[in-house]
Amino acid sequence: MTTPEENGHRDRATAREILTATGDTWAVVGLSGNTHRAAYGVAEVLQRFGKRIVPVHPKAETVLGEPGYATLADIPFEVDVVDVFVNSTLAGAVADQAVAVGAKAVWFQLGVLDEAAYRRTTAAGLRMVMDRCPAIEIPLL
Repeated sequence: MTTPEENGHRDRATAREILTATGDTWAVVGLSGNTHRAAYGVAEVLQRFGKRIVPVHPKAETVLGEPGYATLADIPFEVDVVDVFVNSTLAGAVADQAVAVGAKAVWFQLGVLDEAAYRRTTAAGLRMVMDRCPAIEIPLL
């Protein structure tokens, strides 16, 4: 049996809302120039569907033609969605940073779960999904 929180964080309607109505600037935390990583492929799909991706990685490298930043706080403009490609033990801190920078939504990738972060983030007024992939969801729109 799933809890209401689990149902909420996997809600397809919330995923659809984030993809269609939350904005087009996506900070992709964990995105580097490594083309073999899942973050790279997802960022490519997001770009193909008209999203502006912003790489966030300690190396702060340019990826897919977009300049990177070491942290969310370093980005000098608003981001709409923070897409999180870090493991679950680190993801809650990223969600807290997303709230701090004024993002509208947080997206935890497949396998990334943190129920406490979900509660904090949604209590702060942000939309959030966990354990989903926008590269799987966006073509279904």
